[in-house]
Amino acid sequence: AKALSPRYAIVVTLLVGGIVAWAGGDVVTDKLTLSLVMPEFIAPAFTFTSLVSIGLPFFLVTMASQNAPGFATMKASGYPLAVSPLIIVTGGLALLFSPFGVFSICIAAITAAICQSPDAHPDADKRWLAAIAAGGFYLLAGIFGGSITGLMAALPLSWIQTLAGLALLGTISGSLYQALSHEAERDAAIVTFLTTASGVTILGIGSAFWGLVLGGVCYALFSRARRA
Repeated sequence: AKALSPRYAIVVTLLVGGIVAWAGGDVVTDKLTLSLVMPEFIAPAFTFTSLVSIGLPFFLVTMASQNAPGFATMKASGYPLAVSPLIIVTGGLALLFSPFGVFSICIAAITAAICQSPDAHPDADKRWLAAIAAGGFYLLAGIFGGSITGLMAALPLSWIQTLAGLALLGTISGSLYQALSHEAERDAAIVTFLTTASGVTILGIGSAFWGLVLGGVCYALFSRARRA
């Protein structure tokens, strides 16, 4: 499917994998229910404890695992970005919509990587259409969140993992090519990648943060030494 039509390869994989799983009896629909979930206002309550124990770790994780990789991915694909205004806008939107549970607005790294790939559109100046489409599907996913979660639980885990891996295959290969193409930065790039892929958690903070930290240390040590 990728050889014939790369843009629809994942859709074909989705349909064929679903049919194979259904025919093999691997789809469990006993607890599957279809329902709508509309936004509900929840009055926020601020406490110092929750700010330190929940808010601060979420902020660090979001910055390390979403915003920073999202910016890096966009710049690697040739899109110039105004970092500060984007952080201000996304932070303001998160604050505005947080009473409705929409507190995770950020520069989504994986979504950005998918929407900026050549599979989204051959013309780099028109790939914003993919971002518009992704936003629309995210809104639908929010409304049908319970049903989608139930559907994912009914499907085989191996099928979901395979689908996710194939969807990011082009993004991963392109990112690795960009990261490893500069010899002076190669050590820092591979350390960042391996640490992030390890899934290690230290002090309650995930591997994406520590990958950036170790990658930055390696860049400061090795890159300067090689240039010197």
